[in-house]
Amino acid sequence: MGSRIRLRRTLLGMSQERLGTALGLTFQQVQKYERGANRVGASRLYDLARVLDVPIAFFFDGMPQDNAPQSDVPPGTAMTSFAESRESFGGVPIASQPEGTEDRFASNELALLSRRETIDLVRSYYRISDPAVRRRVLELVRSMAA
Repeated sequence: MGSRIRLRRTLLGMSQERLGTALGLTFQQVQKYERGANRVGASRLYDLARVLDVPIAFFFDGMPQDNAPQSDVPPGTAMTSFAESRESFGGVPIASQPEGTEDRFASNELALLSRRETIDLVRSYYRISDPAVRRRVLELVRSMAA
């Protein structure tokens, strides 16, 4: 979780001191969260998500499923979360990803996003003030990567 805090803070160009001030903490406390020396409680996680302008789920993206709590459900039994089962409450069902089609790069995603080159690219991209130009740059990069 600490690496995700650091990633988002860095992408925003925010210092540990500035993040600490926004949270009412010292930069040393922010360092401890980022290194994993301090546990991030629920209310602090909420504050971090608000200040860093991300959903709380952002901090859990890419986490291995091994950390999930064990249940009494037999292996191989499909489980749905509350959000996925909202169809029964009159909502629109969420399409689930077919088994075995997980993004094979998910484990490397955090490493890629943490690279200085990636951070510089994202910062430069968002400095382009004209949305139409940004969209064309994105199209150009996508066509080059194909």
